[in-house]
Amino acid sequence: MTAEQPPYQLELDLPMPGRGEAPRRDAQEVEAVMATGDPESPASTKHLMEAICAPDNIGAALSAVVRNKGAPGIDGITVKQLPSILKARWPEIEEQLLQGRYQPQPVRRVRIPKPAGGTRNLGIPTVIDRVIQQAILQRLQPLWDPTFSEHSYGFRPGRSAHQAVAQAEAYVIEGYRFVVDIDLAKFFDRVNHDRLMAAVAARVADRRLLRLIRSYLTAGVLDNGLFEDSREGTPQGGPLSHWDRNRARPAVGEGFPSLLFRLQDGFTVSPWLTFPEAPL
Repeated sequence: MTAEQPPYQLELDLPMPGRGEAPRRDAQEVEAVMATGDPESPASTKHLMEAICAPDNIGAALSAVVRNKGAPGIDGITVKQLPSILKARWPEIEEQLLQGRYQPQPVRRVRIPKPAGGTRNLGIPTVIDRVIQQAILQRLQPLWDPTFSEHSYGFRPGRSAHQAVAQAEAYVIEGYRFVVDIDLAKFFDRVNHDRLMAAVAARVADRRLLRLIRSYLTAGVLDNGLFEDSREGTPQGGPLSHWDRNRARPAVGEGFPSLLFRLQDGFTVSPWLTFPEAPL
């Protein structure tokens, strides 16, 4: 096993398909995938599902989910059980993914307190769905990251709130004196699925992947044993949630070239400077 192999590739022994979880690491890790080169065209993304299911990509995704730990989803499978269960189920899961038949499970509703009062709704995917979401993220992030503003710091590889604060201080030194603080109430809860998917489809030609991403958006929520439809919004709690948010938000900042925003499920900018909510 070479040094480049992900830790679980050999253990999983994942078969090759038929062809020639940004956030703090101690909270919800999203595997850092640095963008290189120009964004790909839709014509070059017709076979993204094969790349997503590649053993090295799945192994890296599994490693990220295991490092993140986290609570189980509605099926009760824990991160500790994940490697052995994924190994046993992977041939069937891979076949479903490659045929465009995979159906994600609903997320489990968890409520956490907000510092200023009230609660924030989280949607915890099953650990298997977290691996698949992470595998998708690892292939999509390099395609999209070059298209985001250079001043955007929120949930992107190699960027952090600390860098955003440093840039904000630089703007103050340059003489900027006005700060506009904008909060988008219930931003995650109100993302329009059709508009989000149209933006993704403009860059992704693999219809299996488009169906899968929409399936994650519409998988529903299990809240104290009661099922709720997901007709809008993106659940907070999975590896894809912040990528969905970043993909959905660009138009929000248009027309504000010299402002300072803060973005979490709302946000903050300074010449389109965006970063997770943090005390200034």
